[in-house]
Amino acid sequence: MPWRGTEKAIIVFQSTTNGEFASNGGTETLSTWKLPIITHEKERIMAKRISNIHPGEILLEEFLKPMGISAYRLSKETKIDQTRISEIIKGKRSISVDTALRFSKFFSNSPEFWINLQNHFDIEEKKRQMEQELKKIKSFIPQMINA
Repeated sequence: MPWRGTEKAIIVFQSTTNGEFASNGGTETLSTWKLPIITHEKERIMAKRISNIHPGEILLEEFLKPMGISAYRLSKETKIDQTRISEIIKGKRSISVDTALRFSKFFSNSPEFWINLQNHFDIEEKKRQMEQELKKIKSFIPQMINA
């Protein structure tokens, strides 16, 4: 059930939750409606809506195709075996640190970009595999100790 909260804010031009505008530049008390969000439920719903995208698909759809680069050319330019490139694009192989470094040099971005794509993919895959086991783990909530 929604609950109502108030907070102090400096207003320049801001839309309030009821569609009116406050613009006097002074300090106002805003009323906002806040909905409690259960993060895990939100993540579960999002996971059902969006399939886990392998970094190879991103490589193909966001880099190779728009730039007109073939997997063969990428292989030659980065000194990565063509089979390895093909397996990454097909989602059958992970992007290693070595590959991330080579891709980052070729595409002029960071190796962290490629590693983060791979890590995100791996985490989502493992989360799906462990879903039932993870549900059995209760979150730790620290108790306040009176001093």
